[in-house]
Amino acid sequence: MRKVWRRFCSAALLVVTVSVSAADLSELEWLAGSWILTKGDRTTEEQWMRPSGGMMIGMSRTLDSGKVNGFEFVRIEQRGDDLFYIAQPQGRPPTEFKLLKSSQSEVVFQNLQHDFPQQITYTHNKDGGLTARIQGPGKNGPKSFSYEYKRSK
Repeated sequence: MRKVWRRFCSAALLVVTVSVSAADLSELEWLAGSWILTKGDRTTEEQWMRPSGGMMIGMSRTLDSGKVNGFEFVRIEQRGDDLFYIAQPQGRPPTEFKLLKSSQSEVVFQNLQHDFPQQITYTHNKDGGLTARIQGPGKNGPKSFSYEYKRSK
Protein backbone atom coordinates (compact mmCIF):
# COMPACT_ATOMS: atom_id res chain seq x y z
CA MET A 1 0.00 0.00 0.00
CA ARG A 2 2.84 2.36 0.84
CA LYS A 3 4.37 1.92 -2.67
CA VAL A 4 1.02 2.71 -4.29
CA TRP A 5 0.69 5.86 -2.16
CA ARG A 6 4.24 7.00 -3.07
CA ARG A 7 3.53 6.49 -6.78
CA PHE A 8 0.27 8.45 -6.45
CA CYS A 9 2.05 11.32 -4.65
CA SER A 10 4.83 11.36 -7.28
CA ALA A 11 2.26 11.49 -10.09
CA ALA A 12 0.31 14.25 -8.32
CA LEU A 13 3.51 16.28 -7.86
CA LEU A 14 4.30 15.88 -11.56
CA VAL A 15 0.82 17.17 -12.50
CA VAL A 16 1.20 20.19 -10.18
CA THR A 17 4.68 20.90 -11.56
CA VAL A 18 3.41 20.82 -15.16
CA SER A 19 0.44 23.12 -14.42
CA VAL A 20 2.60 25.84 -12.82
CA SER A 21 5.47 25.71 -15.33
CA ALA A 22 6.61 28.83 -17.12
CA ALA A 23 4.32 30.22 -19.79
CA ASP A 24 5.59 30.12 -23.36
CA LEU A 25 4.19 32.56 -25.92
CA SER A 26 4.87 30.14 -28.78
CA GLU A 27 2.13 27.89 -27.38
CA LEU A 28 -0.41 30.50 -28.54
CA GLU A 29 0.39 30.03 -32.23
CA TRP A 30 -3.20 28.77 -32.72
CA LEU A 31 -4.49 32.29 -31.99
CA ALA A 32 -2.58 33.83 -34.92
CA GLY A 33 -4.57 34.77 -38.00
CA SER A 34 -7.75 36.54 -39.02
CA TRP A 35 -11.08 35.85 -37.32
CA ILE A 36 -14.58 37.10 -38.13
CA LEU A 37 -17.99 37.12 -36.46
CA THR A 38 -21.12 38.28 -38.29
CA LYS A 39 -24.56 38.69 -36.69
CA GLY A 40 -27.07 40.52 -38.84
CA ASP A 41 -25.65 43.93 -39.79
CA ARG A 42 -22.87 43.67 -37.18
CA THR A 43 -19.42 42.31 -38.08
CA THR A 44 -16.48 41.96 -35.72
CA GLU A 45 -13.03 41.23 -37.10
CA GLU A 46 -10.04 40.26 -34.97
CA GLN A 47 -6.51 39.69 -36.22
CA TRP A 48 -3.44 38.36 -34.43
CA MET A 49 0.17 38.32 -35.62
CA ARG A 50 2.24 35.19 -34.93
CA PRO A 51 4.36 35.11 -31.77
CA SER A 52 7.72 36.75 -32.46
CA GLY A 53 10.20 38.72 -30.38
CA GLY A 54 8.30 37.92 -27.18
CA MET A 55 5.03 39.46 -28.35
CA MET A 56 1.83 38.84 -30.29
CA ILE A 57 0.09 41.94 -31.63
CA GLY A 58 -3.61 42.02 -32.35
CA MET A 59 -6.40 44.37 -33.26
CA SER A 60 -10.12 44.29 -33.74
CA ARG A 61 -12.91 46.42 -35.11
CA THR A 62 -16.65 46.17 -35.00
CA LEU A 63 -18.85 47.45 -37.81
CA ASP A 64 -22.58 48.17 -37.55
CA SER A 65 -24.22 48.49 -40.97
CA GLY A 66 -20.79 49.13 -42.50
CA LYS A 67 -19.76 51.88 -40.05
CA VAL A 68 -17.06 51.44 -37.40
CA ASN A 69 -18.66 51.17 -33.98
CA GLY A 70 -15.56 50.18 -31.99
CA PHE A 71 -11.95 49.12 -32.22
CA GLU A 72 -9.24 47.76 -29.96
CA PHE A 73 -5.46 47.39 -29.98
CA VAL A 74 -4.20 44.35 -28.06
CA ARG A 75 -0.98 42.50 -27.45
CA ILE A 76 0.26 39.51 -25.51
CA GLU A 77 3.74 39.98 -24.05
CA GLN A 78 6.20 37.49 -22.62
CA ARG A 79 7.86 38.92 -19.49
CA GLY A 80 10.19 36.37 -18.01
CA ASP A 81 8.08 33.35 -17.12
CA ASP A 82 4.80 35.31 -17.34
CA LEU A 83 2.43 36.31 -20.14
CA PHE A 84 0.35 39.49 -20.10
CA TYR A 85 -2.64 40.40 -22.26
CA ILE A 86 -2.70 44.17 -22.74
CA ALA A 87 -5.87 45.78 -24.07
CA GLN A 88 -6.48 49.30 -25.36
CA PRO A 89 -10.15 49.56 -26.37
CA GLN A 90 -10.90 52.66 -28.42
CA GLY A 91 -7.18 53.54 -28.09
CA ARG A 92 -7.48 54.24 -24.34
CA PRO A 93 -4.54 53.70 -21.99
CA PRO A 94 -3.50 50.04 -21.64
CA THR A 95 -5.01 47.63 -19.13
CA GLU A 96 -2.99 44.52 -18.28
CA PHE A 97 -4.30 41.02 -17.55
CA LYS A 98 -1.85 38.39 -16.27
CA LEU A 99 -1.97 34.79 -17.47
CA LEU A 100 -4.06 32.72 -15.07
CA LYS A 101 -3.88 29.40 -16.92
CA SER A 102 -3.30 27.93 -20.35
CA SER A 103 -3.50 24.68 -22.26
CA GLN A 104 -3.01 23.64 -25.88
CA SER A 105 -6.43 25.05 -26.79
CA GLU A 106 -7.27 27.69 -24.17
CA VAL A 107 -5.68 30.69 -22.51
CA VAL A 108 -7.11 32.68 -19.57
CA PHE A 109 -5.92 36.10 -18.41
CA GLN A 110 -7.10 37.90 -15.27
CA ASN A 111 -6.98 41.31 -13.57
CA LEU A 112 -9.19 41.41 -10.48
CA GLN A 113 -8.43 45.12 -9.91
CA HIS A 114 -10.08 46.10 -13.20
CA ASP A 115 -13.79 47.02 -13.20
CA PHE A 116 -14.87 45.06 -16.29
CA PRO A 117 -13.80 42.73 -17.65
CA GLN A 118 -11.69 40.97 -15.05
CA GLN A 119 -11.11 37.81 -17.04
CA ILE A 120 -10.43 37.23 -20.75
CA THR A 121 -10.47 33.73 -22.22
CA TYR A 122 -9.64 32.52 -25.73
CA THR A 123 -10.57 28.95 -26.66
CA HIS A 124 -9.54 27.24 -29.90
CA ASN A 125 -12.58 25.10 -30.65
CA LYS A 126 -12.51 21.59 -32.12
CA ASP A 127 -14.30 22.87 -35.26
CA GLY A 128 -11.42 25.30 -35.91
CA GLY A 129 -13.33 28.32 -34.60
CA LEU A 130 -12.33 30.67 -31.81
CA THR A 131 -14.36 31.66 -28.75
CA ALA A 132 -13.41 34.88 -26.97
CA ARG A 133 -15.11 35.34 -23.61
CA ILE A 134 -14.96 38.31 -21.25
CA GLN A 135 -16.23 38.06 -17.69
CA GLY A 136 -16.48 40.19 -14.59
CA PRO A 137 -18.76 41.72 -12.02
CA GLY A 138 -21.95 43.52 -12.99
CA LYS A 139 -24.47 45.63 -11.11
CA ASN A 140 -26.81 42.65 -10.77
CA GLY A 141 -24.20 39.91 -10.37
CA PRO A 142 -21.56 38.42 -12.66
CA LYS A 143 -21.78 39.12 -16.37
CA SER A 144 -20.17 37.39 -19.32
CA PHE A 145 -20.05 37.90 -23.08
CA SER A 146 -18.87 35.36 -25.65
CA TYR A 147 -17.83 35.94 -29.24
CA GLU A 148 -17.82 32.95 -31.61
CA TYR A 149 -15.36 33.63 -34.44
CA LYS A 150 -14.61 31.68 -37.59
CA ARG A 151 -11.35 31.86 -39.49
CA SER A 152 -11.49 34.62 -42.08
CA LYS A 153 -10.35 33.82 -45.59
